[in-house]
Parts: sequence; structure tokens; C-alpha cells
Amino acid sequence: PKGGGCLYIRRGKPAVGIVSQMDGGGHEGGLRSGTLNVPGIIGLGRALEIATAEMEGESARLALLRDEMLGRWLREPGGVALNGHPDRRLPNNLNVSFIGVENDVLMMNMKDVAFSSGSACTTGKPEPSHVLSALGLPQDRLRSAVRFGLGRFTTAEDARYAAGRVAEEVTRLRANAPARRGPSSAARPLDAQKV
Repeated sequence: PKGGGCLYIRRGKPAVGIVSQMDGGGHEGGLRSGTLNVPGIIGLGRALEIATAEMEGESARLALLRDEMLGRWLREPGGVALNGHPDRRLPNNLNVSFIGVENDVLMMNMKDVAFSSGSACTTGKPEPSHVLSALGLPQDRLRSAVRFGLGRFTTAEDARYAAGRVAEEVTRLRANAPARRGPSSAARPLDAQKV
């Protein structure tokens, strides 16, 4: 629930230094003062129980949807590069580059599917993702990178619809794009594009 949360502080060496967020009262070993949010604490406990019980199955379900979306795009429209490790990644996150299609143009033309050109913590910043830049992706990959997030309420129908609409729009945008000259990462084999 909103307003509820927990902080796990590791014991042992090296010790983790935590600075008090609020002064006074001396609660929580002097680290946090104030009255405890009992409904929030109970809600958080219940949420953790649900997450523990459902995490494995939900992770497998989301990974399947994620992989089906990527598989669709590898077949149609093609020219897609996976940004990130092919196996060691979150089950609910898919970051890809549709080579030759600027991410902001794709987003402006897709009002019926929600996705982002950056991480959730940098939404609103026009610069390419600092994480993808640190991976050494070429500029054409950075400018065409988009991120799809799947969640607990994402259905197979939702994922299929999104994959189909994105494939359709990428195909349309590429067909209407002026011819480009010079080398790009699209000319390299797809396996070489996986970072």
C-alpha cells in the first residue's frame, strides 16, 4: 500500500551506515521517529506473502509473454535488436531497438500502446539511456531504443495486441522513411547486436 515500506539493513561487516531521516522520538534505534503506520505495515506484510506465493509462477508467465513479443518482432518487422543480456534479465522488462525508427517518432504514432524510450526513473529526459550508453550501443540503437514493461495484470491478449501494433507501426514508419546512407548497426548480424 502507498505509505508502507521497509528497509532491510544488513548486519555484519562492512557495516552499512544509515543516517536518521527524522530527528526526535528515538524510534527504530534512533533512525526513524514518529507513529508507526500500522495499516501500511500489515498491508506490506500481506503483499509480501502474496509476492512470495506467486513470484515464481508470475515470473515464468511474464517471461513467456516477453519472449513471445520479442519473437514476433524478430519475425516481423525484423531489424530489431535486444538491448541487454539474452537470458539474465528481468522477466517483465523488454528493451529493444527497432533499427531505422526513432523511438520518439514511434511513441508519437502509438497512442494505444504504452511504452517508454527511457527508464522509469528518467522519464521526461530527452537524452538516451545512460545505461544503454554505458553498454556502448551505437547512436542508431540508442535513438531507436524503447522499453516495454509487463505486469501482473498484463494478459496474453494485451501482449499479442501490443506486439502486433508495434510491428505494424514499425513497418509503416520504415516504409515512409527517406533512404539513409552510411553504415549502421542494422547491417551487422542480429546476434552481434545483442548486448
